[in-house]
Amino acid sequence: MIYWELFLAFFIPNIVGYGGGPAIIPLIEAEVVGRYGWMTSQGFAETLALGNALPSPIATKMAGYVGYEIAGIGGAFVAVSATVIPSLLLMLGALGLLYRHRDSPRVKRMSQWVRPVIAIMMAWLTLGFLLESLNTSGAIHTLIIGIAAAIALIHFKTHPAFVVIGALIYGALFIS
Repeated sequence: MIYWELFLAFFIPNIVGYGGGPAIIPLIEAEVVGRYGWMTSQGFAETLALGNALPSPIATKMAGYVGYEIAGIGGAFVAVSATVIPSLLLMLGALGLLYRHRDSPRVKRMSQWVRPVIAIMMAWLTLGFLLESLNTSGAIHTLIIGIAAAIALIHFKTHPAFVVIGALIYGALFIS
């Protein structure tokens, strides 16, 4: 039963999500945290932060980690398969159709309508992480990390992985 739940938790977001890993993270969070309760919002945020610091697509890293935590190696295999195989099959199946209609104004309009939806979903996820951080770490620590991250990313053009690592170190040293 747990394997089926893991499969559905990652299959559904990957089928209905459009725009790649970052766009489906809110959908995965809804399944993993909201529906099945395998992780807390804080745990999910920490896993996402750590996953973003590592190379490779975020959706497969999240699937592998959550699957392993819930059901060991078999769970990791099921979750990663549920993440990769549907996209691969849909991509192969739709490739010919999209290639044939790539210059169609309807296809271009569809892509333009999807982008704002992804932006809203990412903003909603960010707001959830902000509220979680305020509740668990407090406003001062949240502001220090947020301002330092913004300065590092915008002014110094620091790679996001180093910003995440810096925030993790700050959290380990100053937030208990």
